[in-house]
Amino acid sequence: MPDTVPAVPTISNGRPLRVLLVDDTSTDRELTREALAGHEQAVILDTCASGERALSFLRAPDTTLPDVILLDLNMPGLTSLEVLAQLKDDPSLQILPVVILSSSGDTRDIERAYSLHASSYLIKTPQFQRFVRQIDAFVNFWMRSCTPSGFRTVT
Repeated sequence: MPDTVPAVPTISNGRPLRVLLVDDTSTDRELTREALAGHEQAVILDTCASGERALSFLRAPDTTLPDVILLDLNMPGLTSLEVLAQLKDDPSLQILPVVILSSSGDTRDIERAYSLHASSYLIKTPQFQRFVRQIDAFVNFWMRSCTPSGFRTVT
């Protein structure tokens, strides 16, 4: 845990920030959940273990859409870039901000993510305490951003 716990931020209408984490590695999902522990009152975390599952979850009629999606870059099956392309091609989901979360700093990966309209690209540090600080900064940024959560176009 960091030495100081950041103040609990509030989203514009006082509700928690809803984050969808899409990562095929259970250990990485758990580490992200632990990194978010200091924000448990301010963040609702949903997780999916694959791109296919994430798209099904987001397209379900009873799903509350997230404020932001954290999408792991390297996933088997439907890749994160394929997921990102499908999200941006879907009129009911294309407005959702997507942050790529990766240990890769390869320029080609970054350029490809942005070419598919990723909102941001976060290079995950391997040291847990630094990762916690990255997640703190991520939460603080998105808590102060206007996002379309709850917006759903029924087609």
